[in-house]
Amino acid sequence: MSGADSFPKLLLENAARIGDRPACREKDLGIWQTWNWAQVADEVRALACGLTAIGFQPGDKLIIVGDNRPRLYWAMTAAQAVGGVPVPVYQDSAAKEMAFVVDHAEARFALAEDQEQVDKLLEIRETVPRLEQIIYSDPRGLRNYGQDFLHSYDAIQETGREYDGANPDFYEQSVAGGKGDDTSVMLYTSGTTGNPKGVVLTHDNVMRTARNNQEMEKLTEDDEILAYLPMAWVGDHIFSFGQNFTAGFCVNCPESAATVMQDLRDIGPTYFFAPPRIFENILTTVMVRMEDAAPIKRRLFHYFMELAQRAGTRILDGKPVSATDRLLYALGNILVYGPLKNTLGFSRIRLAYTAGEAIGPDIFDFFRALGINLKQLYGMTEASVFITLQPDGQVDPETVGTPAPEVEVRIADNGEVLFRGPGVFREYYKSPEATAETKDAEGWVHTGDAGLFNEAGHLKIIDRAKDVGKLVDGTLVAPKYIENKLKFFPNIKEAVAFGNGRDHVAAFVNIDLVAMGNWAERHNIAYASYQELAAHPQVLEIVRQHVEQVNRDLSQDPNLGGSQIKRFLVLHKELDADDGELTRTRKVRRNFIADRYAELIEALYSGQDECHVETEVTFEDGRKGVVAADLKIVGAETFPVAAELKKAS
Repeated sequence: MSGADSFPKLLLENAARIGDRPACREKDLGIWQTWNWAQVADEVRALACGLTAIGFQPGDKLIIVGDNRPRLYWAMTAAQAVGGVPVPVYQDSAAKEMAFVVDHAEARFALAEDQEQVDKLLEIRETVPRLEQIIYSDPRGLRNYGQDFLHSYDAIQETGREYDGANPDFYEQSVAGGKGDDTSVMLYTSGTTGNPKGVVLTHDNVMRTARNNQEMEKLTEDDEILAYLPMAWVGDHIFSFGQNFTAGFCVNCPESAATVMQDLRDIGPTYFFAPPRIFENILTTVMVRMEDAAPIKRRLFHYFMELAQRAGTRILDGKPVSATDRLLYALGNILVYGPLKNTLGFSRIRLAYTAGEAIGPDIFDFFRALGINLKQLYGMTEASVFITLQPDGQVDPETVGTPAPEVEVRIADNGEVLFRGPGVFREYYKSPEATAETKDAEGWVHTGDAGLFNEAGHLKIIDRAKDVGKLVDGTLVAPKYIENKLKFFPNIKEAVAFGNGRDHVAAFVNIDLVAMGNWAERHNIAYASYQELAAHPQVLEIVRQHVEQVNRDLSQDPNLGGSQIKRFLVLHKELDADDGELTRTRKVRRNFIADRYAELIEALYSGQDECHVETEVTFEDGRKGVVAADLKIVGAETFPVAAELKKAS
């Protein structure tokens, strides 16, 4: 076990202990470039000294914005090495969103990946005058930018090497002065109900949590991970930064967002994380391709997938399986499972996680049936990710597992999930009131989620505690639980349920354009836009069938059986973060949607069959426009609740 209590110290240890092993890779112009731990230590040292040379002081914040790039990860350690705090920002943030974070963090320095991010920083600099220095990594398009506060990454490193030469003891002394309880990073929450909050995490928070999970899952320096999720998200920070340092494995950065799937196949990671939507998209792509395959290939696929559903998960969990099924599964691995995993880049995965939202049991079981050790975890930024996770051999698609190492979890009297452990955040930056509301004097953190433990001691999350409501007759309504059940269908991308204080539950639905578009193509249905396809009568009928299937499932739950959906509509546009309807992590901003579409909600409860709507939208180039439509309101069948049927009998 390393004695280092900060990431800069751990970097020096790794450089000395495993200096020749790969620490990170990046695909550039189709070629993978590799840096070992010794090279990374040199790069970080030069950047840290360069930052100091241009005025970076202990306690300063460094805004970091861009795609997953080794240079941006190095900048985190460089800032830490000289007593500063890295503050990663979502790369798709609009300038206004970025301005809030830069201003709130009181940042004087920013590191941008490319011209796009530099332009946003230049735009907000007029309203955030505290921002003094901007560094850019990729010089393309910036040749004619002559501002004296704008510096290239290479120039800062060159300045740093000169500073290091003139002050040879500075770097080691600065690193040695760091402590485990120093601030390691500041990560901003997604802001579902208001402005984002700056979550302050220490080196101890991140390192202890990373190490505990590493030891539990036996991660080693031989593992590989693909870093493709936003650097501003706590999951990426733990998996691609924290565990990169503590386990010493290699982090691989894709060439671009568009090449992630190809780069995944190139690397074949052993350790993988993806939110449910990614797994849903992958499964949708697989099933769409199989529909277009030759009949023999299609029959072979379905035969062996039925076998995998029966035996694959049991084999993965070490449970007894008949000799015949085991033999057939081995054959299926040669003919179907192996080639499919190879095509997806999943051949070497020995550990995969999903979190953020509930994942559909069918989707979850599909990947586990292939022999992929996919598990669910439950976490949050304020926990340094891990609150609960599923131990090997105890994987249940309906739960999120048992408490993570050193983490305590309990359910409050009102049903809210509380936890405490080594990853608990220090504070919300400049917000003592919000900190006190979330974390009590004994260290217990209020998650805001409603949950319960099942008989096996596994946690089941029902909904956000504040979103759980009741119908006028007292029936419990858990909107997120209902929404997740709808989103389990591949051709439903998003859903928003309503019902608190009403006499029944109603819902908005977004179709998945790729999945539904493929269905339309196979059925010779022409459409010119999302809006046109979403309004097609056959599409409404498909969604109605999905809603009624959800109602059947709900009817089996004695607590939530009365919250079945009676009426719904398919929205004329996709919910979009640029329009304020979703956060940057694609969480529904429920209050915003309730205000924006109040007229549609009233129509769902007024008995109308149709409602006209006009909505302002933001196009990719920033222009505004208006989308108008007449939306059909569809009724859905509801079913007797199982518990009530039992009483009646």
